[in-house]
Amino acid sequence: MKVRNLLLLFGVMLLIAACGSDKASTTSNPTAPRLKGDLTVYGLACDGCSDSVVVLLPEDDSDPVTFDIIEAKRMGHVLGKLQVGDRIGVVLNKKNRRKADLVVDIDRLMGIWCYIVMPTLRDAQGLSKSQQLSMMKSMPDSVKEMYFIPREYGFYLKPEWEAQSVGYVQEANSLAEESPVVYPPLGYFTGWRMWNGKLIIMSGTPHFSADGKMKVTDQRSDTCDIDYLGADSLVLSSDGESRSYYRKTDINDVNARAKAIERMRSKQALEQTKAE
Repeated sequence: MKVRNLLLLFGVMLLIAACGSDKASTTSNPTAPRLKGDLTVYGLACDGCSDSVVVLLPEDDSDPVTFDIIEAKRMGHVLGKLQVGDRIGVVLNKKNRRKADLVVDIDRLMGIWCYIVMPTLRDAQGLSKSQQLSMMKSMPDSVKEMYFIPREYGFYLKPEWEAQSVGYVQEANSLAEESPVVYPPLGYFTGWRMWNGKLIIMSGTPHFSADGKMKVTDQRSDTCDIDYLGADSLVLSSDGESRSYYRKTDINDVNARAKAIERMRSKQALEQTKAE
């Protein structure tokens, strides 16, 4: 009896090692409630994955299953470079349950994703394009260099299905009001999920009470198609529009130049106030 138990334990250990399940604790929570209508098969990528098949250890710890991905690979529907132990989602073909229509490496999807935004002239909506161009031409180059600074916006997809907005730059209210330009509003992201191979990002409007507690209202969920997922690139599309993102490894590095310029502006304003 003891020998049998030892053999069983050894077999389980081999399976865990082959599928790299030691990484599961660092990935998104596999026990989170599945969204209604989500037919995705979730699990861990096992040894044996190739350009033609994906081997998946289901999240219910049943035996590994092999799915054909030849057509999905050809169509660019294998998203992310699959690595043993990564948590993945497989959308099955409706007619052939051993064939995958789409594969998403969820671990590769997590991280900090950014894109570049530029400011626009304040109150430019009431001006024609020619009037805006005229204002830009009449603006000194030093002013343009000071105010027309690209910023990085984006989101941080964290484990446990949490999300965080990326791109906030602290500005003094007086300086922001005097600025000739305005930046687009930054969404407040709260969470993310997967649904049939699509990325769903949750956001809302934050409100802070006098005691510092925050409440998020007007919550919404945006569903995005994942058009491309590489090591450092991500392309999402929604409502007929697409946006490209690049990966950042350090959240403290986001908007470093914009923050430095804001500090310089604040310092200049303080020195000018003292001089007066």
